[in-house]
Amino acid sequence: MVILVNLTNLHIKALMATIVGQFKQILFTAICLLVASPVFAQLRHNQATMIKKLVPNEQKANFYHLATQTNVVFDWPKGFAEVQAPDDEDFSFDFALELPGQDFEVWYRLKPEKEDWARFKDNPQAANPDSIYKAVGKATAASFCGDEKYFERNIPHSVLARNNADAGKSYLLTLLDLPQTKHYKYALLIVLQKNHTGSIVAVCFTNEKGPEFFKNVNRATNSLRFKP
Repeated sequence: MVILVNLTNLHIKALMATIVGQFKQILFTAICLLVASPVFAQLRHNQATMIKKLVPNEQKANFYHLATQTNVVFDWPKGFAEVQAPDDEDFSFDFALELPGQDFEVWYRLKPEKEDWARFKDNPQAANPDSIYKAVGKATAASFCGDEKYFERNIPHSVLARNNADAGKSYLLTLLDLPQTKHYKYALLIVLQKNHTGSIVAVCFTNEKGPEFFKNVNRATNSLRFKP
């Protein structure tokens, strides 16, 4: 009987030891999960953030694709930051940049001529695609300044050569007071044309027509050029 009791006690102790061991294991696992969950959550958040940052900006991607179609090279001007370009029934542009804190913004529009030339070959009575840039310049200028007069001039040959362009116009504008243009007062509109290739339109906005504005215009417009 004593031996049986001792064996029973041994079984009970062994069982209790097993239960205690299992409880410790469960407790340890629970603690690990409590500690690890925030870490894993943060890792998932960081991964999602990284993936989000890796998604290409649609406006920028479309602009670079359009630049390829127009045979244009774009070098991002130093210090400029991307902003949303307008694309509505009043103003339609492909890309926009600003100089933070310097009251300066530029909108770009590119127009490849490949499809225009295909239509022109089928209909020679239509307007020559290489001459449309003049009408584009006047229409764009009017959309910004209405009936107000603007100063128009031909782009100098030295500037055309630097941008590998064949022709071009510039328009110094006094702007209508519009929310779409962020109530800027003035703009310099530049249109460059490369025959049988396409056109570049750049509109540079400011509130002061001082020397600094024209320096920024050079930085913004020299970032785009046709390939030779």
